[in-house]
Amino acid sequence: MNNEKKKAVFALKTAKGQIDAAINMIEEERYCVDVSNQVIAAQALLKKANLLILKQHMYHCVKEAFEHNQGSEKIDEIIDILSKITGK
Repeated sequence: MNNEKKKAVFALKTAKGQIDAAINMIEEERYCVDVSNQVIAAQALLKKANLLILKQHMYHCVKEAFEHNQGSEKIDEIIDILSKITGK
């Protein structure tokens, strides 16, 4: 596993812990703003993990596809992902 994947796994595991904490906070009827801050922190980690995964994809899978004259398919995949991220 390369460095980007290790960082992504760490971010996802941390986000999972924050999501579990947010669920517990709701069940314990904790202050809504505190729960919201916990959710925002989890969202930031999910975004970070996604960017690390996409970075790894670009440097490895996309690069390799271009070396074998199959880059256009990978470009379409990236455009599709970016449209989901941006909501457009």
